[in-house]
Amino acid sequence: MLAELLLKWPLIRQLRDRADGTGPESMTGRTLELAPKNEGAKSARSICPYCGVGCGQLVYHRGGKVVSIEGDPESPVSRGHLCPKGAASYELVTHPGRAKKVRYRAPFAREWVDLPLEQAMEMVAERVWETRARTFDRTHNHTTGMAHLGGATLDNEENYLIKKLFTGGLGMVCISNQARI
Repeated sequence: MLAELLLKWPLIRQLRDRADGTGPESMTGRTLELAPKNEGAKSARSICPYCGVGCGQLVYHRGGKVVSIEGDPESPVSRGHLCPKGAASYELVTHPGRAKKVRYRAPFAREWVDLPLEQAMEMVAERVWETRARTFDRTHNHTTGMAHLGGATLDNEENYLIKKLFTGGLGMVCISNQARI
């Protein structure tokens, strides 16, 4: 009985087996039973949302919920590595304090109100169109009354479409892309 109790202790097993302590003899029974948190989960490839480097991520999901986000070893950019911000991006999508509603404070109001997403999008569209109509210069065929500043996670295709929509469709000339935001 004492021998069984002592053999549960990894150090005794290492001494008995003359092992170097790097194999299963150094693990407790609980450790031997552990499985990866993403075992049985499906994965989707993604790009880290923080800086402009474009590190690859594997987003593991099971039952419609994200269970883990890790570096993608097949990414030619990061080869499976993530910086501290990228490694913490799991919290970005799963933290209970994450905003999930559109909050709106009307001009000169003191209180914030929750709006449905559709209503907020409609308000943005109306204000963009009103600003364009109010500030459009027909002589030069453009408006300087509004601008667009893109972020680092936009890829070439997205930037191309933004440029086409905003310059050709709305006549905006103040368009930029900043890698640090």
